[in-house]
Amino acid sequence: MLKLIGVVLFAVAFAFVESSVVVYLRALYYPEGFQFPLKVLSGHHLAVELAREGATIVMLATVGMVAGVTRWERFAYFLIAFGVWDIFYYVWLKVAIGWPASIFDWDILFLIPVPWIGPVIAPVLVSVLMIVAGFLILHRDHHHGVFRVPLKVWITALAGTAVILLSFMIDTAATLEVQPPKPYRYELLAAGIALYLVAMVMAFRQKRT
Repeated sequence: MLKLIGVVLFAVAFAFVESSVVVYLRALYYPEGFQFPLKVLSGHHLAVELAREGATIVMLATVGMVAGVTRWERFAYFLIAFGVWDIFYYVWLKVAIGWPASIFDWDILFLIPVPWIGPVIAPVLVSVLMIVAGFLILHRDHHHGVFRVPLKVWITALAGTAVILLSFMIDTAATLEVQPPKPYRYELLAAGIALYLVAMVMAFRQKRT
């Protein structure tokens, strides 16, 4: 339990660090408030931002590696850290600058390999699923022994990931040509989440070892 508390506290604190950087970026590029179409970052700022995003993933993965003992524990702690960090990123932005006004406000979600965009509710829902999956993995690993994930589960989960990423990156006119975004493809988000849920059911309904 102490490890879990530590991972969660790290994720909450790290989310504040992440959100504070975005506060400064928005003050610089969106002084009248964040809105689409997107502003193009200067070459130096873009390079730093890409490096920061890469470092963010490394830090969250490292927390999982340090907190976990088995490979599944490490993966579970990473999922929990990522999900908590992503949710509290928006919590801290709300506290700092009053944004988002709604969970349906659009945001830049990530920049690698191309910008990801979508309403706040999309990454938050994915993060909730990551947290739930992380807790289920920890429970199974601690109380019922290591479980094996069949290939069909991985394929289903990867398909869900691909569909959700497509929903974030499909509007290249908005992300690469700085045009107003088209309506978000909620059907892709729903399909991806459904695939995740199917994968979770298949994984956690297996016989215990």
